[in-house]
Amino acid sequence: MDFELSEELQALQSTVRRIAQEKVKPRAREIDETGEYPQDLFEVFRDAGLLGLCIPEDLGGSGAGIMGLTIAIEEVAKYSNTAALMLLLTRLPTGPVMIAGSRALNENFVAPIADGSKRAAFCLSEPQAGSDVMGMRTKAVADGDEWILNGTKCWISGVVQADWYTVFAKTSSDVTERNHNAVTAFVVERDRDGVEVGSTDRKMGVRGVDTGELLLHDVRVPASNVIGEIGGFQLAMQGLNSMRPIVAARGIGLAEGALMYAVEYVKERAAFRKTIADMQGIQWQIAELAAEIEAARLLTYRAAWMADRGEFTKEFVPFLSMAKYYATEVAVKASNLCLQMLGAAGYMKDHMTELYYRDAKQLTIVEGTSQVQLGLIARGVLAHDLWWD
Repeated sequence: MDFELSEELQALQSTVRRIAQEKVKPRAREIDETGEYPQDLFEVFRDAGLLGLCIPEDLGGSGAGIMGLTIAIEEVAKYSNTAALMLLLTRLPTGPVMIAGSRALNENFVAPIADGSKRAAFCLSEPQAGSDVMGMRTKAVADGDEWILNGTKCWISGVVQADWYTVFAKTSSDVTERNHNAVTAFVVERDRDGVEVGSTDRKMGVRGVDTGELLLHDVRVPASNVIGEIGGFQLAMQGLNSMRPIVAARGIGLAEGALMYAVEYVKERAAFRKTIADMQGIQWQIAELAAEIEAARLLTYRAAWMADRGEFTKEFVPFLSMAKYYATEVAVKASNLCLQMLGAAGYMKDHMTELYYRDAKQLTIVEGTSQVQLGLIARGVLAHDLWWD
């Protein structure tokens, strides 16, 4: 058992850490205040080859896999979860295509993500279908060698910037049917007739990458744009399962960034003839968070290692969900305690703690809430997918 990162991953970590400190950190507050998409950071990531980390070399990526992307996102999220989300969006919409898509789909849509010439978004949720995925009402009807899509998708990260979308729709005659064979994935280009970006959301945090609606009205796509097979609901789940460590990395990075910021503050803040850092209660909080961050990192790195081995089918779900659940809950806890360590100052925009606090909560909701993850873990234990003898 080797816990040491390879030389290549260590070099990647060092490179991204420098980029995060020099390019991301100075921009984090401005991005949050303006809400404007940080195109400059996108170009920094593109020029550094970070947009193709999880994309195979034969498609123009670096082949660093989910582990490489996890490590990069952890470093970036120490300063900006918006910037980390930009990196995450190189894998979320492309994942289903890489898992089950044709070679042509991969060459036409995944390869341009690696060189930054195209951006993409993932469209699964709907107004009445968040955690209840099978409640979706977007419908796809076959018409010769084409499919016609109608419906509304919501809470789509990167919806404004995307050039194409991975869209899940019901392909059964009855849109209310809840059979898993009723759901199919499609690649839908932004410039097709009937594709429209609807309203964008007013978010509490993670501002700068727009989240909003995608409206589909009689959108025609060729049969070649089907990802995998008709009735591929499991593709949605496998795509999300393989994303668990990547979302978890956003949580680890945020927790690390919040704790490092708070520690530097309490070491300098005088109170009661000593510093806040001299107080045992504060020291215990620091120690507790440090231990939980490291525990989250071990769960997350293992999950990334598993996902890169293709271990993201049902029997591996408990291990992947543990990483996402624990790391994102640690992020919420760390952001809360670190803000408290700064007291009144931590609540003010003069300090990063209030930004960490607002950004953290998103992580326990997106790509499967904490409650969904707990349900998946429990089902895995009950089914003995996770068992100890």
